[in-house]
Amino acid sequence: MIIRRIRDLREDADLTQTEIGKVLGIGQRTYAYYENGGRTIPIELLISLADYYNVSVDYILGRTDNKKMNK
Repeated sequence: MIIRRIRDLREDADLTQTEIGKVLGIGQRTYAYYENGGRTIPIELLISLADYYNVSVDYILGRTDNKKMNK
């Protein structure tokens, strides 16, 4: 689920793996490993992705289908 969600969020924002890697401060290859399930995403990057896309971490993790962050 997480793999599909981060890919969908990136594609919905019309970003390349290289562009989102720059946002996160990592290389395209490293980001590709996360997106393809080759590596587990560190919690710090998971939070950064949620903040960047303005969605909840629970949404990325597949614990909810509600994209909105509860504040």
